[in-house]
Amino acid sequence: MSKINEEKLQLFEDQSIRTAWDEEHEEWYFSIVDVVGVLTETDNFDQARKYWNKLKQRLNGEGSQLVTNCHQLRMRSPKDGKKYKTDVANAEQLLRIIQSIPSKKAEPFKLWLAQVGRERMEETL
Repeated sequence: MSKINEEKLQLFEDQSIRTAWDEEHEEWYFSIVDVVGVLTETDNFDQARKYWNKLKQRLNGEGSQLVTNCHQLRMRSPKDGKKYKTDVANAEQLLRIIQSIPSKKAEPFKLWLAQVGRERMEETL
């Protein structure tokens, strides 16, 4: 994975999503645990992390390469402010993860994801 040039918090319906911009590949990476928290409507970081761990197990058991293709980046923890390796996904991987989580927030989140990408494109023009 190349050097991350920008790390920032993005807001989806007042919930923080940790993101990182990869200048070389020109794409955002999103904290999967943060997205899981939004989709499962929990603001409890540990619950979201446990849900993601179970989902990873299920996807691996089904033979999905999705989890294998996800990267880890050091991101600041919302719990203690320290940086830890965090599972991240680009927009394409994230859309596949969203399909695996039954949530009424899935469609609004997909629209938000498109907006984040559009805003970045506008910034670079």
